[in-house]
Amino acid sequence: MSKFSKPMTIGIVGTGAMGRGIAQVSVEGGLNVQLFDVQPGAAAKAQAFIGSMIERSVAKGTRTAGQAAEVMARVHVVEAFEDLKACDIVVEAILEMLEAKQSLFADLDALCGPDTILASNTSSLPITAIAARCKHPERVAGLHFFNPVPLMKLVEVIPGLKTATEVTAKLMEVSRLMTREPVLCTDSPGFIVNHIGRAYVPEAARIVSEGIATFDEIDRIMTATVGMRMGPFQLLDLVGADVSVAVMESLYGQFYQEPMYAPQPVLRARVDGGAFGQKSGAGWYQYKEGKRVEPTPKAAPSARPKSVWVYPSQSHADLQAPLIALFEKSGVTVETGEKPSASALVVITPIGYDVTTAVYDLKLDGARTVAVDVLFGIDGPRTLMVTPATSPAMRDAAHGLLGSDGGGVIVINDSPGFIAQRIVAHIINVGCQIAQRGVASPEDIDKSAKLGLAYPMGPLAWGDKLCVERIHFILQRLHTFYGEPRYRPSSWLKRRAQLGLSLLTPDGKG
Repeated sequence: MSKFSKPMTIGIVGTGAMGRGIAQVSVEGGLNVQLFDVQPGAAAKAQAFIGSMIERSVAKGTRTAGQAAEVMARVHVVEAFEDLKACDIVVEAILEMLEAKQSLFADLDALCGPDTILASNTSSLPITAIAARCKHPERVAGLHFFNPVPLMKLVEVIPGLKTATEVTAKLMEVSRLMTREPVLCTDSPGFIVNHIGRAYVPEAARIVSEGIATFDEIDRIMTATVGMRMGPFQLLDLVGADVSVAVMESLYGQFYQEPMYAPQPVLRARVDGGAFGQKSGAGWYQYKEGKRVEPTPKAAPSARPKSVWVYPSQSHADLQAPLIALFEKSGVTVETGEKPSASALVVITPIGYDVTTAVYDLKLDGARTVAVDVLFGIDGPRTLMVTPATSPAMRDAAHGLLGSDGGGVIVINDSPGFIAQRIVAHIINVGCQIAQRGVASPEDIDKSAKLGLAYPMGPLAWGDKLCVERIHFILQRLHTFYGEPRYRPSSWLKRRAQLGLSLLTPDGKG
């Protein structure tokens, strides 16, 4: 294929929210745009919408009126499908149905000249399957943007099985002209971003289904303690349970029921019951006048233990130190003997372990032993974990002690890895699985998580920060406790943990 001349012309088929967003970043990047939609008047409405967005930049002072006019002069509505024939690139942004996309691409393949690149904005359908009816599948690729396109900088560039390398390279170049951040990935279910997303919400839903914590408690832990922009159930309600669950079930099927990506029945029940979230007025949360109603957190009791004994850690004394300092500041006696006194509250700070197993292995008194998660520090809501054997008096005394400085405390039932540890470890493990499958480079995996999912860190760098060996151990404990392949550590993670390497380290073959 010949190299594009500048400025290029990009055709957009389908002018809904995604299509007009792609068109906007295209014209702002200096490309000429031709808008086409089978719905009468839809392309003209998209052109008007883009014009209103460009006018906003004039009002904000980032463009002059003359510059805005130059931008809009590059946006054209075409009434006939045949008018797309001379485009350098045609991007499809129609409904997410394989049959419809295959039919459209077959028509575009017959219409457009041999140098025209045909790209799909699909979020989940295989590019190879979309191109299956084309006589020239080598010019078909995926160009997956994220909504809202002008604000989301990431774009996934996905070659199909037969896509020519020069097509992929040109789409990377065009993405940069649009001021996007392109990442290259293989034609794999969910590509990068939707693949990474198979960890966060499903694992949180499993925790709820096991009665370990409530949905709002999980959201508070994952936002205020871990640093996620949105909790998993806030995210579910925003996107819509019907949309989210459909993606989960689709990808689970595409991966031939890989346990690591299994959806949870509690989510399907919400869809069947019409509790979609914000758009239906209720989901996990209730909504009043369009605003989420937050449940009121439980206040810390006034109870305090007579004394507290913290099981000394050989592996994470540094993480225990702030917790011990909090106890000392509260005025409660902190015992330092080898064993606790007969009446002391016993506090453990396990990484990966559940309290029950720790009590059994360490021969502690289950009635007065509780656990506190220290892996993510104690500045956010502190997670206090109890067992069926924990006495209510000791539970309340521990709760009061943890909240003695006014900090929030969330009491949960027993679970290997608490909440934050197991959800983040699952995210990291899925990221490692993506790397092991060769879906994308380690750097692009992390970039995708940060730009496409707004995670505070990419999963591989996150594993490095928290300690690769610790994450590997958390997953081992989950795997041992549940006996399910869902929690088996990725071979990418296992090798780097054993070799003491960063998760960003590529495989040796190169």
